[in-house]
Amino acid sequence: MRFFYLLLFLFTNTLLAQVRLPKLVSDGMVLQRNSNVRIWGWASEGEAVEIKFQQKTYKTNAKGSKWEIFIEDPSVGGPYQMEISGENNIQLDSLYVGDVWLCSGQSNMELPMSRVAPKYPEEIKTANNPEIRYFQVPKEYNISEKLDDLSHGKWVSVHSNTIDDFAAVPYFFAKNLYENYQIPIGLIDASLGGSPVEAWMSEKALKNFPEAIAEVKRLKPEGTIDSLEQLDQNRVKNWYATINAEDLGVKNAWKTSNIDDSDWKSIEMPALLNEKVNGVIWFRRKFEVKSQFSGKSASLLMGRMVDADSVFVNGTFVGNTTYQYPPRRYVIPSNLLKAGENTIAVKLISERGSAGFVKDKDYQIIFESDSIDLAGTWKYKVGKAAKALQSQTFYRWKPTGLYNAMIHPLLDYNIKGAIWYQGESNTGEPKKYNELFPTMIESWRENWRQDSSDFPFLFVQLANFMESREYPTDSNWARLREAQKDALKISKTGMAVIIDVGEWNDIHPLDKKTVGDRLATSAKKVAYGETSVVSSGPLYTSSEFKEDSIILNFDHVGSGLITRNDEELKGFAIAGSDKKFVWAKAKIEGDKVIVYSPKVDHPVAVRYAWADNPQNANLYNEEDLPASPFRTDDWKQE
Repeated sequence: MRFFYLLLFLFTNTLLAQVRLPKLVSDGMVLQRNSNVRIWGWASEGEAVEIKFQQKTYKTNAKGSKWEIFIEDPSVGGPYQMEISGENNIQLDSLYVGDVWLCSGQSNMELPMSRVAPKYPEEIKTANNPEIRYFQVPKEYNISEKLDDLSHGKWVSVHSNTIDDFAAVPYFFAKNLYENYQIPIGLIDASLGGSPVEAWMSEKALKNFPEAIAEVKRLKPEGTIDSLEQLDQNRVKNWYATINAEDLGVKNAWKTSNIDDSDWKSIEMPALLNEKVNGVIWFRRKFEVKSQFSGKSASLLMGRMVDADSVFVNGTFVGNTTYQYPPRRYVIPSNLLKAGENTIAVKLISERGSAGFVKDKDYQIIFESDSIDLAGTWKYKVGKAAKALQSQTFYRWKPTGLYNAMIHPLLDYNIKGAIWYQGESNTGEPKKYNELFPTMIESWRENWRQDSSDFPFLFVQLANFMESREYPTDSNWARLREAQKDALKISKTGMAVIIDVGEWNDIHPLDKKTVGDRLATSAKKVAYGETSVVSSGPLYTSSEFKEDSIILNFDHVGSGLITRNDEELKGFAIAGSDKKFVWAKAKIEGDKVIVYSPKVDHPVAVRYAWADNPQNANLYNEEDLPASPFRTDDWKQE
């Protein structure tokens, strides 16, 4: 027995002596050029650790189970090998040295190339660049403590077999930089859909935000979140179980072709129902298939639906989506469609709000040489009405959780800078964002132990979204954009304006290339020091008040102010002392814009592109970069 315990002791201590690396320090990684690159890991106390890299040897001893070695200004290029040895030996292959960018934010930063595939089919088909590397940080959270390592993850190079999983904005950003500088680019993607800025901030950074700190303290005790999540999940499961069990559509096989739907209501689709119905609603329509397409497979586009759908063609299930945002792209298998009359049925579950099909999306069946438009008259009937389902609480979005699990483990990794696309989840409180956002930027720089000159921070201003308004109105989205623009006061920051690439009916617009390219344009000046680059569209600076007009001055006019296609300048609203805004006339004179309206004799304020969806705003510079929304007043939101 004593011999057994001796063997166990020796085996256990052998395991403790093994040099261990963080998940980021692994095959395929990109190291930051022009820096003293930190390589770190864990070993037993005092264990000798050695690194061989680019014909140099570096040595240290572990202290308190952790060790770190700095590689001085490694040579750009690759692929290289790195040998790390202690009581064990580790060889890392296919390493590159170039620029490493952190990519963070919410769903529009997270959105993968697979979601935008219809817009970029050739890009995906031909993708192949071993010098662009991508590491997706696991989407995890931890409110109780800061984590030192990630649970998993690996570096992946660009290839047609891997590109689907790359986040789209970071990919186009990296591709643009690579084409310009011909150096390896590493992307560390730490992003999560729906996340507010508070989730990406440390407890220390939130010290001046008492509501956030109170929430952290409430949720920190062990087991608190687990029990709350279980209650929440049970409530949602019970709601779904009830409506599905009592759904008349399932009981009476409404998915099939041969039911009598003569008593069903009719509606012109796509549209949202005028009546407020939550629970299960079934939709049906018949369509004709030409004989040459009988038995052929086809693509089925069902736009977007609110909220969750299951789709059946001639009674056969062809696809489903569990929440409202993703585009519905399904495949109708061969031998399902027949010549003549066919039927499509949709079981739609509405959790809250208005149910239906979102307008201005594609609803069609597509063959190689033809298509069938599914817009038009549909029939619908309620399968099971229910009370609205209360929104689920997502604890992964709570303050500090994503910082602790997805940012803190990265802090020892040298980076060039960060790109950030977030804000939609904070539009409810734009004034607070004005304080939170700059605090987050400065705290990240402090925690990465890189001052502003070594940590460029580039961010995306919110896109245009939701329906446009006939008259000038105030807007939380406009005020959030203003808070984002105010962050440009922080040194080494840059902003990509994208009020011209959004989609009114989709919070996740497909055009991610323009976003990535504009971030890269900003990076060329802010991060790479190309002083001649026009990195931004026009930014309002000051105004001059005349008797019946206001003269506006701008920075970043580039080669001159223009409108696209020589259109009339639009998007300006003007107000007098009564604070009532009306649409204004505007004209470009040199590097200035003159704004006036016959309805306002003595104007005191101008707003431009001040809306959720400023779709008509068309002020640009010659470099085709749009002006950022702005206002000259400081009036509070009413």
